[in-house]
Formats: sequence, structure tokens, C-alpha cells
Amino acid sequence: MKSQGGVMTISLAVVLGPGGPVGTAWMAGLARGLRDRGHDLGAADLLVGTSAGAIVAAALTTGRDLADLEELPESKVPSAGPERLGEVFALLGKEGLAPDAALREVGLLAAAAAPYPEELHLAQMGWTIGGDPAWPSTPLLIPTVNAATGRPVVWSREDGVPLRAAVAASTAMPTLSPPVTLRGEPHLDGALRAGANADLAAHAGFVVVLEPMGHAFPTPPLPEGAGLKIVPDDASVGAIGPDVGRRAAWTPSYRAGRAQAEAVAPLLSR
Repeated sequence: MKSQGGVMTISLAVVLGPGGPVGTAWMAGLARGLRDRGHDLGAADLLVGTSAGAIVAAALTTGRDLADLEELPESKVPSAGPERLGEVFALLGKEGLAPDAALREVGLLAAAAAPYPEELHLAQMGWTIGGDPAWPSTPLLIPTVNAATGRPVVWSREDGVPLRAAVAASTAMPTLSPPVTLRGEPHLDGALRAGANADLAAHAGFVVVLEPMGHAFPTPPLPEGAGLKIVPDDASVGAIGPDVGRRAAWTPSYRAGRAQAEAVAPLLSR
């Protein structure tokens, strides 16, 4: 980060997008592989972490040993099937419904269909990000959606909410995880704001975007020279599989991401 005329400019930003548990594993493995090759994504001037990306961004910036994430311990959080996700997307695409109104309806559904208590979700985040660490000194943005108002919120260190809670809220996909309370109000998965939320890094000189679901849901390319978008390669797609919530795919996805770093590292050296 540089200062020009007293205004801080961001040279490099890293955006880590949503992708469920296996997307978390893939990004963690990729980040570890890149770090092994001299490219520390956590050393960027700005990180934007959404949903799965919020977990990895927090781990990268708070000193979590990425090697500890290779194996997924037995979880006390019950697996929630994707059966009701269709209801979420139906509400989001409901004709004549304004975006904030649609998200308020999604918030009501999320509260009614919470598959387990909020406390369990917070405990799970504690393992992935290494306890209950403080916000890092590195600028980190974590988007969520306020379930009560339907409006997006972007959290940072200055907002005073616990990092673990912000990460948990950003991963709270309706019907799969419970809403998470921040400042007395329920919040939902930050991907409901704008996918990977790469717009939050639009002012950076160069942006590296990790999209665990980029192979399945392609997004527009970045402007030439503005950044690098990284999606799973063929081996990683095979490891991730069709169900991003399948816990058995965690370690294979992590290892595939770590292996993919060999091809990605030279792209970051240019």
C-alpha cells in the first residue's frame, strides 16, 4: 500500500470468493502451495473474503497454519442437505420483488429453516480460523447481508464486531447454516450481496481473484492488465466434485489446490 498526496492507494488486492466447504479447502491448499513458492496472498494490501473466502482470508491474515487445514476433523455440526436451496433462489428471482425485499424474505426463510444452533456455527468457525483471533492489521473486508433489512453490510476491523462472528455470518447460507447475530441483528452469507464481491477491490492497481466455483459459474473476465482470476483446474474440479458441501472431498480438494499452485505461481511472478 502506498500513499499519494496523503491518500492511501492499494497496489495489490486479493479477493477470495464463495464455494462451500470444499471451496474453502481448495483455496486453503492453493494458498499454502503459493506460500511455499514465495507468494503469500495474506501479504496483499487488501483482502476481500466472502463466505468460504472469508474463512481463508481470516486464516491468511491472522497467522493460522494452513497445514492444519489439510484434514477436516469430525464435526459436531450436522450436515444440511441442499433440498431447500431452491426456495432461496426462487425468492431471489421472484418477479416484481425489489432486491432488498427479496433478501428480507430469504432472511425469514433462513430463520425458519436454520438446520442447527448459531452457537455450533460459531464453534466451527473457531476451528477453521484458529480460535477467536483479533482482526488483522492488514485491511480485510467481509461482506454479509442483514437478514432483517435485506441490505448488504461490509465489515472491517473498525466496526468492532468479533472477527469469528463476521466470518461465521459471511458463511451463513440460508437453509444450510443458521443466520449469525451481529450487533443484535441476523446476518446472512455475503455471497448474496454480489458473489465474490470483487467490486470492493475495484480501486486496486492489480487484483487476484480466487473463484472456487468459477468453473461451474463463469464470471466476466477481468480487464486486461487489471488482475488475475484463478479457478480450479481439471484436477481440482475432479476433486471438488458436484457437491461443494461433501465433507469427504475436503482433503482431496485441499491437495488439488496445493498442487495447482505450481502452475499458478509463475503467473503471479509476471
